[in-house]
Amino acid sequence: MRRLVLLTLLTAGSFWLGRSLLLPPASPPQLILVLGGDVKREKVAGRLATQYRLPVVVSGGSNPEYARWLFDQEGLRQQQYRLDYRAHDTLSNFTTVVDDLRRGGIRHVLLVTSSDHMDRALLVGRVVAGSRGIQLTPVAVSCGEHCHPESLPKRWGDGLRAVVWVLSGRDLKNWAQAQHAQTRA
Repeated sequence: MRRLVLLTLLTAGSFWLGRSLLLPPASPPQLILVLGGDVKREKVAGRLATQYRLPVVVSGGSNPEYARWLFDQEGLRQQQYRLDYRAHDTLSNFTTVVDDLRRGGIRHVLLVTSSDHMDRALLVGRVVAGSRGIQLTPVAVSCGEHCHPESLPKRWGDGLRAVVWVLSGRDLKNWAQAQHAQTRA
């Protein structure tokens, strides 16, 4: 039974990932999505927003005071960016904002994150955002000497979590933690 469930999840995930990879890019981008974790990402997003006159959503970024100051320095108006602190990891960076983006008519997003995080972010994002018809174009921010390549198990584990979220609306990690807590009680 477990093998059948795993096979179903992998097949569904491959479908959503393949669908988003095969669609031609929407043109032009409508929004910049920054995955929090490094202020350099917010700086790059601020420059892109100024250059292309796009709105910015920061998911799980730096503290609000610094982010506002940074975007002010880039010349962004307060209506041009939204700071969203609901996310606690890469999967929730997407799951907390994707339905808002879809309701807002967003179909193409520039995804800003560090170069060592991009592969996992794209896998998760293409499953989650792709399930809502939103395409992602990566904008990798150099992490220089501070790069820490992510392992394949971490990437594919989060990819599997994304597939489960799309199919069930639940985060596999949160579910597993809740199950573990029940068995310990």
